[in-house]
Amino acid sequence: MKVPLTNVARVHTLSPLLVGRPISLADLEDVSRRGRPVALCPEARARIIASRRAVDAIAEAGDAAPAVYGINTGFGALAETRIAERDVIALQKNLVRSHATGVGPDLGEPEIRAMMVLRAQVVALGYSGVRAEVVDLLLSMLNAGIAPRIPSQGSVGASGDLAPLAHLALALMGEGESSFRGERMTSAEALARAHLRPVILAAKEGLALINGTQYMAAVGALAVRDALALCTIADVAGAMSLEANKGSKRPFDERLMAVRPHPGQAACAANLRAMLDDSEIMQSHADCPRVQDAYSLRCMPQVHGASRDALGWAADVLTREINSVTDNPTIFLRDDGGADLLSGGNFHGQPLALALDLAAMAAAELANISERRVEQLVNPALSSGLTPFLAPQSGLHSGFMIAQVASASLVSENKVLCHPASVDSIPSSAGREDHVSMGSVSARKLAQVIENVRTSLAIEILTAAQGIDQRRPLRSSAAVERAHAAVRAVSPTLDEDRPLYRDIAAVRDIVLSSVLRRAVEEVTGSLR
Repeated sequence: MKVPLTNVARVHTLSPLLVGRPISLADLEDVSRRGRPVALCPEARARIIASRRAVDAIAEAGDAAPAVYGINTGFGALAETRIAERDVIALQKNLVRSHATGVGPDLGEPEIRAMMVLRAQVVALGYSGVRAEVVDLLLSMLNAGIAPRIPSQGSVGASGDLAPLAHLALALMGEGESSFRGERMTSAEALARAHLRPVILAAKEGLALINGTQYMAAVGALAVRDALALCTIADVAGAMSLEANKGSKRPFDERLMAVRPHPGQAACAANLRAMLDDSEIMQSHADCPRVQDAYSLRCMPQVHGASRDALGWAADVLTREINSVTDNPTIFLRDDGGADLLSGGNFHGQPLALALDLAAMAAAELANISERRVEQLVNPALSSGLTPFLAPQSGLHSGFMIAQVASASLVSENKVLCHPASVDSIPSSAGREDHVSMGSVSARKLAQVIENVRTSLAIEILTAAQGIDQRRPLRSSAAVERAHAAVRAVSPTLDEDRPLYRDIAAVRDIVLSSVLRRAVEEVTGSLR
């Protein structure tokens, strides 16, 4: 069965990412979206082997070994149930199978690849007791283009993202479904086509593969990367709207930023100054009676900047998380050759849940203020001489009237999605897991908010381009002219009413592909 093509570009010119060493969010994005190959660093292999010896020692002691959670006991509320030596292997297989209860739409391939590399990274840090061949298979699947089918719903974000990660582990066992280079099939067939063999999970390995925050970290990390990129696009959209509505760049003066030194505010203002230099439109109204612009234009550094700072904090949290050990129990090797296996709560997703909820609010504000700038352009009482709704012949034509309505709809939807998931908790596992993070819900909501923000900004950019057309023969700044030209390359001026959904999608595409940003940066240099 064919599945839709993904946006993972197979790029082989990038050097392999060495798993087991610190990785960045950019590294993660390279693997998940650009097909960067992966490899296990030599020192990680040594750590993995040493950690595994501690698990083998317990397994080899058989029924004489003390009870150790996840190795010779049941799980969750069944942690006090002792498992006989003869059943230890079956225990791991049963764990993975029973926990593969994901529901809802499937994750996209980039998110799945991000989960895979993050799961490998946890094990490669050397505290999990998993055999090296399990990690090797996971990395080989990534390099071969195998992506397990992972439903997007079913995790409460404590004891890890159990259900999504179980679907990942299922594929390592040759069970469940996977895609191989875009084609859906059984996991067994996908492995065979890539000349790989499934593993039989040994003691602790099933638990080690499903215990952690890699679902919410993967989805959240890619979404936060997108949100940070949209901060710059929001600056571009705002600069275009400012020109179209004959606004002033004086509120972005560096001296104003210096006396309120929030870094995001300063970065946004610097972008706006770079994009608004030497504009004929701005010079044409230098002596107009307007004293101040509306907040949606004047306060862009304060609003966009606050979103930048919040998203920057979320990115820091995620960077720590993707280089953290979230397994349970965790193996600590002693200098005397022994090991301590400590049960704790590093699988709990609360640090991510809070950060991702904040990221959703921060990203949503970019669309919130953007929609208000669209209103400034289409409302004849606010638009400084532009035609009502930017229509070529208002009344006969409706112009961008309903484009603003579409943006308002997305902004309203975002307000619902920004209700925090992290304040909720439903106990599970017979009350043993009595507080959970719901971080997976935070991550899924954030990803949808990002999609809505990108579309809202596309609507503003399209609307602002029409406003700039109505200022001709005056020219906007060189950078804004480049942005305008990029829009006009995919969407002609609205000379009469037409369905705008194609235009919105086309502008959204040049935002997503970075074509718009690159066009502006040909004039400004790198924007922040």
